[in-house]
Amino acid sequence: MSGLDMPMRKRVGPPDVEPVTLNGVRYEALHWGREHGLEQNGGYVVAMDAVSGHELWTARVYQIEYVPKLEADVQDIFIKSLAPTEGGKQLLVTDERGRKFLLDLATHEARPAE
Repeated sequence: MSGLDMPMRKRVGPPDVEPVTLNGVRYEALHWGREHGLEQNGGYVVAMDAVSGHELWTARVYQIEYVPKLEADVQDIFIKSLAPTEGGKQLLVTDERGRKFLLDLATHEARPAE
């Protein structure tokens, strides 16, 4: 079979990500950012009041550089896991590619984990 004869593969949906609750705030991976008026799908964490469910803030953990001539859905990179760091002041965010980021819960800023 040549590459032209092979069936098209569809993007597998994003992984289920266990939310993290710390000090009355629930943190969740927001997979479908574009449905919420954001620039990309994947790479966002949303913080909500754990009791009311009221959204407190949304932070972009990493930026996806989309190649214009390729389908956007196959380029989406979703968050795979969230975990609190020791002391609970940051979240360790891991994406589907295995990259790790630290999200500061006070400033809502993210940086690559070392």
